[in-house]
Amino acid sequence: MTSTDGVTEPDVIDVLTADHREVEDLADQITATVDPEERRDLTDQLIAELVRHSVAEEMYVYPAMRDHLPDGEKAVEHDTQEHKELETLMKQLEGADAASAEFEDALGKLRQVLLDHVQDEETEQFPQLRAHVPGATLVELKDKVETAKKLAPTRPHPAAPNAELFHKLVGPGVGLVDRLRDKLSGRST
Repeated sequence: MTSTDGVTEPDVIDVLTADHREVEDLADQITATVDPEERRDLTDQLIAELVRHSVAEEMYVYPAMRDHLPDGEKAVEHDTQEHKELETLMKQLEGADAASAEFEDALGKLRQVLLDHVQDEETEQFPQLRAHVPGATLVELKDKVETAKKLAPTRPHPAAPNAELFHKLVGPGVGLVDRLRDKLSGRST
């Protein structure tokens, strides 16, 4: 949280941390249920949330990391690689029968990559962002990230570039198509 004139406002780090808790909770729910239909619905929600979160980070948080953190470029490269790995695993989950061994394997791998990614961000990168980026900027980034998540795709596109410019120019159109597909198919997002 960022304090402005004695008033504490949520910032981008608060939003991203809340996203982390949400996807961790969804992953726990998927693991806890045995009903394939419920697992599919929860998995679709997890995928949509992770994709939106990742796109928003790539659009706004990673440029801030590059600009403000001492090893920002290296951290962004590492995180982008993890995003690519997560997208590949999400694509596998998207196509797998929720009662299959393939689904269980992809879910286990996704949870491990996600755990590593969340730990890196919350223990290393987020504290550095708070230390190196003005509070008002972190609040502005929160607003941009929240808007980006509303327009972002809801499905993984592992062949697409994980780049700020791509997401800003093409992402809203891809997001629109994804949301239309979700509505027509009854996919839970």
